[in-house]
Amino acid sequence: MSKQLNNWICCQIGNTQDYQIAKALHSNKRLKYLITDAWLSYFSPFNFLPKILLNTSRSLEHPELSRAKIKAFNDPLLIWEISQKFDNIRGWEYKTTRSSWWQAQVIKILSKTKFSEPNITLYAQSYAASELFKYAKHRGWKTVLGQTDPGIIEEKLLIKESQIYPQYHNAVSVAPLDYWQKWREECTLADQIIVNSAWSAQALIQTGVASDKIKIIPLAYQATAKNKDFNRTYPQNFSQQRPLKVAFVADVILRHGVAAIFEAMELLTNKPIELWMVGKIGIKIPKALKKNPKIKWFNTTHPHKIKQYYQQADVLLFPSLSDNFGINQLQAQEWQLPIISSKHCANVVKDKINGLILPEVSAMAIADALSFCQTHPQQLTAFAQASQQTLIDFERKLVAEKLGILNYPEYSQKSLIHYQLGSGG
Repeated sequence: MSKQLNNWICCQIGNTQDYQIAKALHSNKRLKYLITDAWLSYFSPFNFLPKILLNTSRSLEHPELSRAKIKAFNDPLLIWEISQKFDNIRGWEYKTTRSSWWQAQVIKILSKTKFSEPNITLYAQSYAASELFKYAKHRGWKTVLGQTDPGIIEEKLLIKESQIYPQYHNAVSVAPLDYWQKWREECTLADQIIVNSAWSAQALIQTGVASDKIKIIPLAYQATAKNKDFNRTYPQNFSQQRPLKVAFVADVILRHGVAAIFEAMELLTNKPIELWMVGKIGIKIPKALKKNPKIKWFNTTHPHKIKQYYQQADVLLFPSLSDNFGINQLQAQEWQLPIISSKHCANVVKDKINGLILPEVSAMAIADALSFCQTHPQQLTAFAQASQQTLIDFERKLVAEKLGILNYPEYSQKSLIHYQLGSGG
């Protein structure tokens, strides 16, 4: 059966998802090349350039990929970025132009490279894959699309939410029609499509993507060994002197359900519950919310500071309207922090095991969940104790195994395989 295994070429712009697919393939000795836009050492001069000159994410070398074959084009990238600045190319025009330029650069590299292996799989990420897949098909290679978000369904949800709550000034930047047409072409050309959650899979199927192409493989998360000694404790009862500390750790935007959160806090005025909004603020905050003594604002994305909030909070609140995964859930579990989440993200939460799953994203549902936590601190202790098993389920080695299984025809032809980690299937 090993003769049937393909070597993979992994193509992606920037360090999206921390190069998890490339790392998983490399650990299984299936990564032929990683092709990315920039691959920099910590002391590279590129890292000291002002952001105004270089929009691209600065992809530092990763130790896990130190022995992998990496191809990047640092100098051409800098020249291209500067030209876009001088031409004042921004927004969607910049995104689409960059995607086309990037794919052309990758094809140049592939055209100059000799491949002795007959079985090659080319992996590329959504919105930057159509031309790469056409090239791969011409060479007889397999194609795998890494879908990085729930697609056009998410856009429609966000447009609706912004219309319901215009006071937050969080209007959606609607993608041009050509953007979605190229994405549909990518889906058609892909032999398989990797998504990171059942929610993303459902969103793609709603748009007409063939379910037999979709494979659900969650993101991996490797906890730091020293954090395993952390001991979370709860009081016997929450009170005004020791309120339930609720942490929201994500960008403060409508997509993450913040409108329903704020409405829920109005319903909980007399409860000993304190809300921490931790993350980059992307909405206009009404004066009433700024003055609310039970809502505290921490406009930070610094990992060290965020770690402190995970440690000090009693529960994580993540009522996202749409999220491809929601890695903050695993970050919270590393600190044994129970989670209240929506159904619109990865299945990290097992209802009433390590947290609560909201039946819907609404003020009443959130208020009910928070009230339950406030009146049942002993249940929070049980939720916290279950968190370690959650982390085991998402270890990188297990995700690598699930990715590796896509090489086998008897599995890749099955419809909508959901490799539920920890379930043995």
